[in-house]
Amino acid sequence: MTTMTEGSVREFKMPDVGEGLTEAEILKWYVQPGDTVTDGQVVCEVETAKAAVELPIPYDGVVRELHFPEGATVDVGTSIIAVAVGDAAAAPAPAREAAQAPAEDTAGAPAPAEAEEPKPEGRQPVLVGYGVATSSTRRRPRKGPPTPAPQAPAAQAPAPEVSAASAAIQAEMNGHGTGPVALRDRPLAKPPVRKLAKDLGVDLATITPTGPDGVITREDVHAAVAPARAPEPEAAPTAPAPVAPVPAPASVPYDTARETRIPVKGVRKATAAAMVGSAFTAPHVTEFVTVDVTRTMKLVEELKQDKEFTGLRVNPLLLIAKALLVAIKRNPDINASWDEANQEIVVKHYVNLGIAAATPRGLIVPNIKDAHAKTLPGLAESLGELVSTAREGRTSPGAMQGGTVTITNVGVFGVDTGTPILNPGESAILAVGAIKLQPWVHKGKVKPRQVTTLALSFDHRLVDGELGSKVLADVAAILEQPKRLLTWA
Repeated sequence: MTTMTEGSVREFKMPDVGEGLTEAEILKWYVQPGDTVTDGQVVCEVETAKAAVELPIPYDGVVRELHFPEGATVDVGTSIIAVAVGDAAAAPAPAREAAQAPAEDTAGAPAPAEAEEPKPEGRQPVLVGYGVATSSTRRRPRKGPPTPAPQAPAAQAPAPEVSAASAAIQAEMNGHGTGPVALRDRPLAKPPVRKLAKDLGVDLATITPTGPDGVITREDVHAAVAPARAPEPEAAPTAPAPVAPVPAPASVPYDTARETRIPVKGVRKATAAAMVGSAFTAPHVTEFVTVDVTRTMKLVEELKQDKEFTGLRVNPLLLIAKALLVAIKRNPDINASWDEANQEIVVKHYVNLGIAAATPRGLIVPNIKDAHAKTLPGLAESLGELVSTAREGRTSPGAMQGGTVTITNVGVFGVDTGTPILNPGESAILAVGAIKLQPWVHKGKVKPRQVTTLALSFDHRLVDGELGSKVLADVAAILEQPKRLLTWA
């Protein structure tokens, strides 16, 4: 996503990765102003709500400016780097600025036709697929009477004035304006910032914005509050009963030596929003079962020696995943989702099996596409790739879309079980506890057996207790007698 500007300097904008994400954090810049870049060269790494992605530049040139530092969160469609292309790449930046100075001092001179930004038609290619149409970034018209624009000198031609003003207003309404427009009378600020200003009693119209495109930030509001609180108001001598001043809200102080505050962004921000949305949208029910998995553990050891699994990772999770897939085949209504808009239950005839993975950036849930159609060796291979990719931080956003049911293995932390929260858009999630040697009644005698506890959470809007119980019981039965993988499959 690029924009041509004056002097053949292209602005590369934060692309839409094709997954409905609205912002990304710049993790690292690989270039600096003055560096030469080529078509396809990676210039930076960004973190979306779910994955880290490297961004390649789509043309040759010389870096003029990096608009944001590392660690900044940037909205999709915002320019992040300026690159000089063609003849502009050969000219040094100071010379270009000097050449532009006379033009800036000339009042009323119409802009040359070459400097006008070409209007793209339709949707533009982005990092993955094609981005949204240009109209999707259009802001709603501001309410209220417009501020009268200053009168133009009589010597200037009216037609170019009207054309330039209209273009500026239209560009600003599309979210691409470079400065304030005369018709804007309402300060730009996001809803949380407006609420903060309201709580602190600050008029946004009195604040000088410092954010991109003239947007007022939280820091701007706090900066406006500080000087306003400095002078202490004097009590009026004629007041019969002075009223005690109400203390203004202030940020909660904390000891930096004893506390650390971590900004909520990236994967943590997306996870928090998803979990809150799921917990307060789908009525969760969780059922538990404790099962003897001694025979399953023996099968795991036997499969490790099988030549079909040479080079593949064989562990209990592999057989648990296969057991869940067989249980879904026997009870297909569990593999569904709730469509609130259309008031429908959508039953999926495929299983995209999600595996919750803890990574340095937080919890992610990539899924194995069409897991139901894979053989046991194929499933082992997919599980190995999924886990290694997640640990290396290379999981793509597409790998975390479209899941239908999930497994979370809390047993690796020594935990017996838990009450897992559903992944948004899914109806069931299976938690697997630690496998421990415990006393168990086996063939009428108490013997040490390998035992684990399973927990199945499901959406009670579309999964009744009977259906959820059958699925959990089938998984337990298979793990207790793995030969059922053959008889039931």
